[in-house]
Amino acid sequence: MTATDGALTALSQGWCALSLLHGRIETHIERALQAGHGLSVREYSLLDVLSRQHDGPGGHLRMHQVAESVVLSQSATTRLVTRLEDRGLLSRYLCDTDRRGIYTDVSGAGLALLEAARPTNDRALREALDAAAANPDLAPLVAAVTGPAGR
Repeated sequence: MTATDGALTALSQGWCALSLLHGRIETHIERALQAGHGLSVREYSLLDVLSRQHDGPGGHLRMHQVAESVVLSQSATTRLVTRLEDRGLLSRYLCDTDRRGIYTDVSGAGLALLEAARPTNDRALREALDAAAANPDLAPLVAAVTGPAGR
């Protein structure tokens, strides 16, 4: 084995640990959000992102920006937006200056659900990070994510 092979193995092991940490956190948060609020992690993330975009009341993003913000394909994003729109949690509308552009905007009901779900998300995140910190392979990643304030 060469030094390069060892470096690649370490890189691969680090990536696997990061992937494992992400999967554990996402699974834990998903269960908590589904049980408490009927939301998936992606739905929560989308509502959260939209709530932070402001142009007057609420917020909006073009559909391609929505896809980028929740790291989904265009078709998966359309399905996600449609589900939330059907529940009255967001809406879509044409851009005033470019009729080809479609914006997505979180509704009042979406903001209310987001605010109710935020403590659940935060608590589940903390629980998942605390559990991962007990694993020696994941503890350095948890420390990197939480920084000095999380210790």
